Amino acid sequence: MAHVAQAGIMAPVPHVGRYLFFSLTDAPQMAGTALKGLAPLVDGAAVVVGMGLDCVTALGATVPGLRAFPDLRAAPVAVPATPCALWCWLRGEDTGDLVTQTRCIAQALAPAFHLDQVVDGFRHGKGPNGHGRDLTGYEDGTENPEGDAALQAALLQHDAPGLQGSSFVAVQQWVHDFAAFQALKPEAQDNVMGRRRSDNEELDDAPESAHVKRTAQESFTPEAFVLRRSMPWAAGLQAGLMFVAFGHSLDAFEAQMRRMAGLDDGVVDGLFQMSKPIAGAYFWCPPLRDGRLDLQAVGL
Repeated sequence: MAHVAQAGIMAPVPHVGRYLFFSLTDAPQMAGTALKGLAPLVDGAAVVVGMGLDCVTALGATVPGLRAFPDLRAAPVAVPATPCALWCWLRGEDTGDLVTQTRCIAQALAPAFHLDQVVDGFRHGKGPNGHGRDLTGYEDGTENPEGDAALQAALLQHDAPGLQGSSFVAVQQWVHDFAAFQALKPEAQDNVMGRRRSDNEELDDAPESAHVKRTAQESFTPEAFVLRRSMPWAAGLQAGLMFVAFGHSLDAFEAQMRRMAGLDDGVVDGLFQMSKPIAGAYFWCPPLRDGRLDLQAVGL
């Protein structure tokens, strides 16, 4: 049977989501056994799994194209790298179900992996184009590729065993400064994004710092298309966006992030006026085979 992508990568964002971030414990030699125990719990639709560089290295394997999140300390703004061994994105309709899934997954991965962080996400509203909204009220995902273009952007095409249909993903947690954003006049808020919140139309006269201009995927050489599957998150009084971008490589995200951070031309993305990333990591998402997570690329 042919390798297929984890279905949650290509599907629209769910009603609720939960992000699990695991580190390796002091028993990394148990990682292979733990991942074999995880595999039956992963259907790729309700649970999407990504392996970080530390995890792959602990298995004595390599995945071409997988690397550590870039060190952007030279940028005018802070873009932290927070390496993580394993990432699970739980997708569903009921948060209670995701809580139950979390316990099952954490138990399956012990003692090789420790659950360090859990972030709950959700779909918010509905924009003019049918996508959910960020908590600022702006539609998120407008420029996502669709159809065959989405498949080409998100999925790896590779003849090596276990790589066909896999994907790379960049995951960042952004926290919003709502007071700073609300202090801006509506026109200035639109200029941060480069779109009108009311109808999602792109502004012809937006400043160069507008997010739309900083990240215009076709403006890069080569073009930098990614498939975004971001969701708002909230915990107590803090809230923001879990930015999730799948790609057949990590190059497109990295090109966009460098430009946003002002490393290309000194112009910093307007988003940094009202939001900042507090975490960032790269992962490789294995494909499925016969309905099960296929780990043969990492020797399992």
